[in-house]
Amino acid sequence: MRFGTITRSGSRALTIAGVSLLTACQSDKVTSGDVASAVLTKSSNTDPVFTNRSVTPALVKNVMRGVSVTTLISSDDRLAGSPTFVFGGSVDGMGLLPTATGWTLLANNEDNYAVSRIQLDRNFAPVSGSYPVNSDNTLTRLCSATLATPEEHGFNRPLFLTAGESGANSQIWALDPFAMGQNTAVALPALGKFNAEQAVPLPTTAFRGKTVVIIGDDDSGTYGGQLAMYVGDGEGNLTTGKLYLLARSDDNTRERDMVTGGSYAVEFREVVDQQTKTGDQINLIGRSLKAMEFGRVEDVDYRRGGVAHARDVYFAVTGQDGNAARSKHGRIYHLALDSQDPLRGTLEVVLDGDDRAGPAGQFQNPDNITVTKNNIYIQEDPNGYGDETHDARVYQYDLNTKQLKVVLELDHRRDAVDAAKYNVPVISKLGDWEVSGMIDVSQQTGEKGTFLLGIQSHTWRGAPYAGADGGARRRAENQASQIVVLRGLDQ
Repeated sequence: MRFGTITRSGSRALTIAGVSLLTACQSDKVTSGDVASAVLTKSSNTDPVFTNRSVTPALVKNVMRGVSVTTLISSDDRLAGSPTFVFGGSVDGMGLLPTATGWTLLANNEDNYAVSRIQLDRNFAPVSGSYPVNSDNTLTRLCSATLATPEEHGFNRPLFLTAGESGANSQIWALDPFAMGQNTAVALPALGKFNAEQAVPLPTTAFRGKTVVIIGDDDSGTYGGQLAMYVGDGEGNLTTGKLYLLARSDDNTRERDMVTGGSYAVEFREVVDQQTKTGDQINLIGRSLKAMEFGRVEDVDYRRGGVAHARDVYFAVTGQDGNAARSKHGRIYHLALDSQDPLRGTLEVVLDGDDRAGPAGQFQNPDNITVTKNNIYIQEDPNGYGDETHDARVYQYDLNTKQLKVVLELDHRRDAVDAAKYNVPVISKLGDWEVSGMIDVSQQTGEKGTFLLGIQSHTWRGAPYAGADGGARRRAENQASQIVVLRGLDQ
């Protein structure tokens, strides 16, 4: 699958000239000539060494017993292979690929409107960096992302799917992780226009012979956030499928009418001719379809551990203030899709942050989630309501025991000797930072229980980080951020 020429349209979007993302039944699977090693399999000539790689201390505290934290990269690091490269701020969705010389790490830098690419050597040390996508690509804020692979998702080669989130007309984009040159990402109009936070293709084992992508709509406006589904015939088909929106079978659209302990029949209803519709039109269609109106759908993921689990979809609603029909402090949902029909299933509330006396009563707006075989890892982005009692946390929710535990909390270094560096212009408030982009890299590194975690340290600002992506549109963006490695977590 090769990406064709990109041309600018008269609008802020990009058009695709001669590009086909319909890859089903093609024979050009990934070979050694493409990426030099199989995705999801540790390269045989690598030996990761997990030690502190950054000049910046790990910006975390109160770490769960048995879990170790080491730094990987921050915005203050200068890499030998690219001395002028500056890692951007607001790191979010990530993906990791083994290569012949180590690993390639892709990361969204949300407020830079950019995607950074970090090359890691055989010992897992960053050696160079670049921006395959910068703000000149006329993208929007880039939030969560999913690295689709041949082995897991049936695509003919790896594809980094990244979601735009700057208004109803934002789009989902596809990037070849190894594409030469800059700004080769292409829009995927068949996936519709949303205030999109995430677009997750389900593994091929979920529904054989189909491409099923779950999309989270981080919208807090009149129509609320939607949970959407794209379904295409064949594996790797991102161009000719149909788009659907989640609705309760009884047509009740109110999020708060669902409670923990209940199970609600749901179905996905079609948005006809989605490629010709604006985001506002899709919102109106959703209202006519009686689609569910959530308080900002954020991240989406599916459970690992077998064919049946591939149809267990989980998503986070971060919440919003001032709308009694929607969650305020956030929720985690479980969508169990029918084994024969992806358009039908049941929905349940797993954790409810608005039940302040309940197990999730400490929630301050869950944002990103990472689902493994046995756990959901929940990452917070506090909305700044003024009632925060702690800084952003990572939680571990055990799917078997139903226990919720704190893995760690962000450390703003308010009481450290270098507090002024990380708290600009004044000492930050509780919850001013965000934790995000967590991915399980156990298979890629060959080290069980190993994860990468992004830290959006929003009050760590300064001139050295301004316009890190090199694009003209975000020259004033001066946030810094960090990625750390977590080891010893249960999968």
